Amino acid sequence: MPIKGNMLQYHGRSDRHGQLICWGILFDLMLTSDLLRSHVESGKVVFGINHTLRSFSPEKKKRLDLVLCRPKAGAPAPKKPRTLQTLVNKHGIELTAEQQALLDDLPVIKEGPVGNVLVALEAKACMTEHIKALPRLYDELNSSHQIVHGHSSQALSIGFFMVNAADEFYSPTNTANPGPNKHNQPHALQRAVAQVTDLPRRSHHSSQGFDGLGIVVVDMNNDGTSPCKLVTTPPAPAEDDVLHYESMVQRMAHEYDTRFSII
Repeated sequence: MPIKGNMLQYHGRSDRHGQLICWGILFDLMLTSDLLRSHVESGKVVFGINHTLRSFSPEKKKRLDLVLCRPKAGAPAPKKPRTLQTLVNKHGIELTAEQQALLDDLPVIKEGPVGNVLVALEAKACMTEHIKALPRLYDELNSSHQIVHGHSSQALSIGFFMVNAADEFYSPTNTANPGPNKHNQPHALQRAVAQVTDLPRRSHHSSQGFDGLGIVVVDMNNDGTSPCKLVTTPPAPAEDDVLHYESMVQRMAHEYDTRFSII
């Protein structure tokens, strides 16, 4: 949707931003985990996008943004499976020369028929109307780890939350009132970060909660010209915080290497 001839960067009814987030997390996880790279190279692990996962107990289902899994035995593979590289081309992801070189050196992880799920990722964003959106976002994130661990207590459930610190935001859904939504900052941002920080986390496969959780704060007004900026000041998680993005990726890699060393 254009604002004064410019295209907006974000649309809440599109899953493109979620797919871009998942691409970045998978890319960083591949760079971090030697074991995952080995599993990909030997064809033991593939990925699925927007996969509907059904839990054994309780009997529920949920569509997850990204799963890493064993290929389902006997199921036909896609004729043209997506890979990290083809998703770069599809979504127009801009990489630096260094990032492209790192991607080129990675083994090619392919989309495939989903068998046993090893890692499930749920990515959510709160860009505007923070207080109104928080109950739904919390419930969607909280149900994610419940269904993943209801499917398999050994699977890793990872949650990611991106939240907007901008004072105003141009929403594509404001067709009747095309001006920007005004945000009560920093109150709205603080409430959102606090709410997600309270999500349950687990350190043992017999308990409940996320195995990894990350929060990223951005400053983005979505006017089509202003850049989206990363916010590193409080309440964004500090570098030594367990909810910092790099801490989330490191924890994912460690848990993967520990839990799936014998698959």
